[in-house]
Amino acid sequence: MNRIITIGREFGSGGREFGRRLSEELGIAYYDQEIISEISRRTSLSEHYVQSIVEHRPVLPYPIHIGTSFYPTVNPVFEQSMTVYQEQARIISEMAMKSDCVIVGRCADYILKDCKPFRIFVYADMESKIRRCREKAPEGEKLTDKELKQQITAMDKRRAKYYEFYTGHKWGDKLNFDICINTSHTVIKEIVPVVAKLLEK
Repeated sequence: MNRIITIGREFGSGGREFGRRLSEELGIAYYDQEIISEISRRTSLSEHYVQSIVEHRPVLPYPIHIGTSFYPTVNPVFEQSMTVYQEQARIISEMAMKSDCVIVGRCADYILKDCKPFRIFVYADMESKIRRCREKAPEGEKLTDKELKQQITAMDKRRAKYYEFYTGHKWGDKLNFDICINTSHTVIKEIVPVVAKLLEK
């Protein structure tokens, strides 16, 4: 069975950088945005639209009708969200079957649970997340710490709702991971070799 490493991460924690550097250190495949591109290709939906879907929990199709009971109705947006998730699950499974790899986000730890992946969750304190977001912000974009904190908090809430909707598990719960890494006040490229050695044993 291939060696599979999944990376869950808080927004601004450096989880994406951690996953990329870890794949390079181990000399194995790295999958992140490639998953979105492949979903787009297979569904003929734009990458931007697919990205927006995989960052939000679908809205349940149970409208309230006055004078009648609750009942499900056809909801195109909900159906499309489920289709995208199913395609995402197929693609992630195919990638895991192909070779050793690191897969970032997208419920990969749950989708591949039967493959027994090594599950990592990357987190950081708010101060560090704000600093990293500021460093990666487009040139000329000046947001206050308060605005960045709001963005980070909103993104993490969306990720939590998305993960919990599809897996039934609490996002970021340490019991769902093999190792949790706090990147607060650390240099990611310096801690990656230490984790790589652990995984090579």
